[in-house]
Order: sequence, then C-alpha cells, then structure tokens
Amino acid sequence: MKNIFYLLVSFILVASCSSGPKDSSELDAAIIETDNNGAKEPKMQFKDDVMAWDFGTITEGERVEHTFKFTNVGNSDLVVSSATASCGCTIPSPPKEPIAPGESSEIKVEFNSAGKSDIVTKDITILANTNPVKTMLQIKVFVKKKAPNE
Repeated sequence: MKNIFYLLVSFILVASCSSGPKDSSELDAAIIETDNNGAKEPKMQFKDDVMAWDFGTITEGERVEHTFKFTNVGNSDLVVSSATASCGCTIPSPPKEPIAPGESSEIKVEFNSAGKSDIVTKDITILANTNPVKTMLQIKVFVKKKAPNE
C-alpha cells in the first residue's frame, strides 16, 4: 500500500512539473496561419543575407553601431516580439510595428566597448512570428586598449 502511495505522489509531481509554462522561444503551431504550402507565414530576409557584422578595430571606450536591414518576404505581417543581446554592452533596437509582406525594416545594434579588450563577439537573439521563431545576428569587433596618456 505504501508503494502505491509513493507511486501516486510521484506521478502527480511529474505531471504538475511537465505542465509548466512554455519556453518563450517556442511558438504554438496554431498561431502560424498556413495554407497547404505553408506560404502564409512571415519570413525575414536580411539584405545581402548579412546576419553578422565585423566592426574591425576600435579603441576601448568607443561606441559603434550597425543597422541590419531586412525585408518580410513572407505573405503575412511580421511581428518582432523581442531582440536581446548576450551582454548589456550591446543594445539592439528592433521595429515596434508589424512589417507587412514585401516591406522592409531594420534592427539597429549599438556596442559600447568600455571595459572590453581584444576580440569581442556578441550574439543578438531576435524572436518573431517566423518559422523558426528565433533568428540569430552577430557582431564582432577587436577592441584595442587605450594608451595610458589618452
């Protein structure tokens, strides 16, 4: 009888844990409208397929920015729900309004090199109503130390 009790409690715990909140990067398939060919979903296409940017060499303390330009090549409005960077030194600015099919928009990314040195690579995660939900952008820069008298 004791074993049945423990088995029942274990089952309840496992069942309650597995019904927790979904990961925010998961998209319920019912949200994406599709026809038989899957052609109704929005799709981001970056200008010249550039999804990474190398700033080259800068001096510590400089701020640099790059604008990633993209077009919605899908057949429904594209909505960017968030843009986050792998570090607070990198600030992405995504579009706030939906992007209609055929329309273009941009994501500006600013990098602050204060306190950084050598090669720095930062990832920017874009979550949108696309398939797949997550799009990764990347910036890279070589930060040289300031001379002591600067």
